[in-house]
Parts: sequence; C-alpha cells; structure tokens
Amino acid sequence: MKKNVLLIGAGRFGKHMAMQLNQLGHQVMAVDTDENRINDVMNIVTNAQIGDSTNAEFLKSLGVGNFDVCMVTIGNSFQNSLETTSLLKELGARYVVSRAERDVQEKFLLRNGADAVVYPEKHEAKWAAVRYTADHILDLIQLDNTHAILEVEVPESWLGKSIIELDIRKKYGVNIMAIKHNDSINVNVEPDIVLTEDITLLVLGDYKNLKKCFKV
Repeated sequence: MKKNVLLIGAGRFGKHMAMQLNQLGHQVMAVDTDENRINDVMNIVTNAQIGDSTNAEFLKSLGVGNFDVCMVTIGNSFQNSLETTSLLKELGARYVVSRAERDVQEKFLLRNGADAVVYPEKHEAKWAAVRYTADHILDLIQLDNTHAILEVEVPESWLGKSIIELDIRKKYGVNIMAIKHNDSINVNVEPDIVLTEDITLLVLGDYKNLKKCFKV
C-alpha cells in the first residue's frame, strides 16, 4: 500500500531513505533548509520544499496531519531534530520516526513525541559485527532492542530433518518465517519440509535465543 511520507532532512541518510521510499512506490515530500540538498533529491521525491522545520508556522503549512508517516532524518543538529519531532506531534502528526546518533538521543526523542527511533549507525555496526565474524549468518534485521530476523544457513545437525521433527519453536524459542532457495522465498513453511544444505532460513526471535541457537 502506497503511503504519503514527510521526510525532514535531506542529508546523506535522508537521501538514502528517499531513494528507498521511492523504490517502494511511496509518495514523498522532502524538506530541508539547504537548497542544494533539496535539488539533489528532486528527481526521487514527489515534492520538495526549502524551509525550517523548527518553525511551527512552516510545519503547519505542510499539513503534517495528512501524512501517514513523518520521518525526521536531520543529522547535523540534534536540537533541531528534537524540536521538529515535538512540533510534529503538537501539530497532529500521525506517526513520527526520528533519527538518533547516540543512546541518550533515542531516549529524549521518545520522550518528546517520537513514536519510533532509527539508529542507523548502531544497527549497521551490529550487523557488520555479526556478518563478518559469523560466516553462516547472511543477513540481520534488528526489529527492536530485543528481537531480530536472521537469514542463516541450515545448521549441520539439522540437515535431513523436518521442521516438525526438530521442534524448533519449542526447543529454541525461534520461529522459521520463510525458506530461501536460489533467491526465491517461500513463506508457506510446512512442518514436514526437510531441511537441506542448498537453502537458507529466515528466522525470527528474541536476540538472546537467536544467538544461542545459531552461535552468533
């Protein structure tokens, strides 16, 4: 389903976010105080405006309540990010996602109106640490502070056995969401599927259980 997204901050992270949203088919309005940054994203967003997001009248003129998601991706001033996040909620924004660069920023943003916080540097560091020290882990998606999705190779001790035989959910506390084979993903995971070495598993669970189960 296409969504209307207000993207405030068109720096490096904001531009990458705009590109991904565009590829997913969403309608994006980008806002930044820097004309050059706005010009850089004009061809990948639906609309763009130059303006100060800490100005309540300017934000109000955008009709923030009409957007499905408001994303604050300001990276050069935490004060501006915090003020913008707070103003968006005051003006009736439905859902606000703000960017943090440190743990303390995440706490302040959540206390001042953010419904969710993205912490790209922290998540990227965790992914890189896992990926390049555990060859059997092919991908990691951090869902929150305690849950994640991993793409993993089938453990050697599981080969030739069915999912129901392994009783993975009960024994390990993780769920197999899908099976991937030759870049094709099958989400209809039947309990009698026998696991082979030419497939990978997409598993969801508490990060502690995933670490224990797959030796991350």
